[in-house]
Amino acid sequence: MSDGVTRRQILATGAALAAGTLSAQLGQGEPLDPSRSRTDQTQTAKNSNKKFSRYSRYRPSFGGPPDSDEYLGKLVPGLRKSGLEPVPLETPDLEKLSWKMVNGVKEFELRCTPVSREFLPGKFMHVWGFNDSMPGPTMEAFQGERVRIIVHNELPEPTSVHWHGLELPVEFDGVPGVTQHLIPAGGTYVYEYDLHQTGTFFYHSHVAMQEAFGMVGFFIIHPRVAYDPPVDRDFGLIFQNFFIPPNSTTADSMRMDWNWHTINGRSGPYTTPLVCKHGERVRIRLIDFSPMQHHPIHIHGHTFWLTGTEGGRIPPTAWIPRNTTLVGVAMAQDFEFVAFNPGDWIFHCHMVHHMMNHMVRQVGPRIRGEEEVSKYLHSLPNRPPAKPVLESPAFGVPGYPQKMQSMEMSQEAMQQINARRETRGMRQKMARRRQRFNDGHAGLAG
Repeated sequence: MSDGVTRRQILATGAALAAGTLSAQLGQGEPLDPSRSRTDQTQTAKNSNKKFSRYSRYRPSFGGPPDSDEYLGKLVPGLRKSGLEPVPLETPDLEKLSWKMVNGVKEFELRCTPVSREFLPGKFMHVWGFNDSMPGPTMEAFQGERVRIIVHNELPEPTSVHWHGLELPVEFDGVPGVTQHLIPAGGTYVYEYDLHQTGTFFYHSHVAMQEAFGMVGFFIIHPRVAYDPPVDRDFGLIFQNFFIPPNSTTADSMRMDWNWHTINGRSGPYTTPLVCKHGERVRIRLIDFSPMQHHPIHIHGHTFWLTGTEGGRIPPTAWIPRNTTLVGVAMAQDFEFVAFNPGDWIFHCHMVHHMMNHMVRQVGPRIRGEEEVSKYLHSLPNRPPAKPVLESPAFGVPGYPQKMQSMEMSQEAMQQINARRETRGMRQKMARRRQRFNDGHAGLAG
């Protein structure tokens, strides 16, 4: 983001949906958006025809009747032309897996490895993953390609890799004892097959305790030409649960309850916002790889359309409008919406314990710069300081012995969260509030 672009010219969604200047599409009698380029506005004019004249991509809009293409922005295009390749998937806090072409085959190399994952600043969990990452790096390919995945097992025990949702030859399905022998520690196995599907798929170990230890990653198969209407942004998020015993950093894969919840391997507020422009069409792909907990995922300020599952693209006639979708274990769901509503919007699992324990993306302040929030702030210096009794049982979350310990962050840890490009202009006031909490806590401890 250039220095000339402010937080008011973008919209961050998913992790948080961050601010954009209110404007509206051309041809609807609304003012032009000076923050957007002439090229963007020309493209908007091309995409904005009479078919979508009742829907604005720049302000809350109902559109036409429920059976129309513009109802709640169902088939309303964003700012990108049709007929192009899909945009690459963005998976915050996760890397992409590199590849090379070998005699017409797209070749990937996966390493099954132990991982030390920093899920909050200064807090690590010891788990297993792929290529020194948990979740593993994102794999992307196109429909019709042939892929070869060379798997090196660098774990201290045997493993295998399953390609969840893919229709492939049985010998490459990755089920130990059924379709292949386990890959021994130090061993290598080669999977090779053609891709005829498109959609949100994933790869994971097919050894149960290794799955609970975090061994999963995205495998996205794009169509050669983007679906219409094309999205401007494509994000991917993996939801997981772990139990980390007190005085330990090693996840316990045998436990049937969990005390840490992560999105792409991080817990809130260390998750990275998903940033997009005001007026863009956005897709978010969700995978639930928790051992046995489902997640009702809720977004604020927008209504989305459920457009895909781990089975592939849903026909538009069967799309469902929602703002909360229940993602079950080992399921994938894709949803799309037009980012018409500027602001910092929270995006979270609605299970109360999960929401209280970090399965949430950042929420930014409603006020920017030096603007006043309300008269309430003027009286703060004259108010007695709060003295929370943190030892009270009321502060203990059932099943979570760490008692929301991420609130007790050092100044360095808060800087690590706030210094990211995606949070620029978003969290300063929240950081100060957390620091006041920490100062009061330190005083009580003393």
